Amino acid sequence: MTSTVSPATVAEASAPQKRRRSSGGSPVNGSRRDAWLLVLPALIPVVLFSVYPLVQGILLGFTDAKAGLGQVVSFNGVDNYTRLATNELFWNSFRIGLIWAFGVTILQFFASLGLALLLNLNLKMRWLARTLALVPWAMPPVIIAIMWRLMLNPTYGPINGGMRALGLPGDINWLGDFSTALPAVIVVGVWAGMPQTTITLLAGLQNVPSELHEAAAIDGASTWQRFWHVTLPALRPIIVAITTLDLIWNFNSFALVYVLTAGGPGGQTMLPMLFAYNEAFRYGNFGYAAAMGNVMVIVIAAFLFLYLRSQARSRQS
Repeated sequence: MTSTVSPATVAEASAPQKRRRSSGGSPVNGSRRDAWLLVLPALIPVVLFSVYPLVQGILLGFTDAKAGLGQVVSFNGVDNYTRLATNELFWNSFRIGLIWAFGVTILQFFASLGLALLLNLNLKMRWLARTLALVPWAMPPVIIAIMWRLMLNPTYGPINGGMRALGLPGDINWLGDFSTALPAVIVVGVWAGMPQTTITLLAGLQNVPSELHEAAAIDGASTWQRFWHVTLPALRPIIVAITTLDLIWNFNSFALVYVLTAGGPGGQTMLPMLFAYNEAFRYGNFGYAAAMGNVMVIVIAAFLFLYLRSQARSRQS
C-alpha cells in the first residue's frame, strides 16, 4: 500500500524550519558578528588614541588655531598651506629629514645585515652576543641621547679622548659644529635602531633552508655566490618590509634628535617633527603646525603605500 504526500503537507512541514532559519540568521552573519565582538575591545583604543587624534589634527590644519585661553578658532581654508609653500625653513627641515631618514635607514640596514650574518654563525658565546645586540632596544631614546651626548662631549668625552690618545685631533665639537652635527646624529640613530633590524634579519636567515646552501656548495658556488643567489633572494620580502618600516620610523623621529641637539646648531639637524613642535609649542601656532603635520602624514602615507604594494606583490609571487 502506497501513501501519497500532498504539496500542502510538505509546505507545512518545512515552514517551521524556514522560520527557525530566518529567526536565527545565517551562520556566516553570526560568525562575522562574533568576530567583530572579539575585535571591538582592541579596536576602541585604536580609534580613540590613533584615528580620532589623526582626524582632529587634519581638521586643525585648516584653522587659525593659536595658543591661549579664549582664542576664537575659525576656518581659514588653505591659508596655512599657502604660507607653508613659501616657508623655506620648513622645506629645508624637510630636506634634512629626508637625508636623516634615508641615511639612517641605509646604514642601519647594512650594519644590521652584517651583524645578523655574524650572529647566525655557530660561534661560542653566541647567546651572549645576541643578548648584547638587543641592549640599545631596551633603552629609551632619551637615555640613549644623554649617553651619546656625554660620549661626544668635546672636552671630556671618551671619543675625543680616544682620538687624542691615538695622536689625532681630539677637540672636535661633534654636536656643535655645522659640518659634523648631522653625521654624528645619523651615527647615533643607526646605533639606536640596529637591534630591531638585526633581529628581524636574523629570524629571516634562520628560515633559509640549509639544503639550498648545501646544494649550491656542491655545485661549486663560493660563499659570496651562495649569499648573493641564495640568501638575499630568500630575504627579499623581509628586507623590503623592515627597510620600509625603518624609513617611516626614522622620518618620524623626535625624542632622540631633540635631546641630542634640539635641531641645532643653526638648524643643521632640524627635522620636520622638531620644526612643527617648535611652531606649535614655542610660537603657539597650532593650526599652522598641524598643517605641517598633515604634509608629513602625506609623505608617510606614500611610504606606507609603497610598503603595502610590495607586500602584495611578494604574496602574489
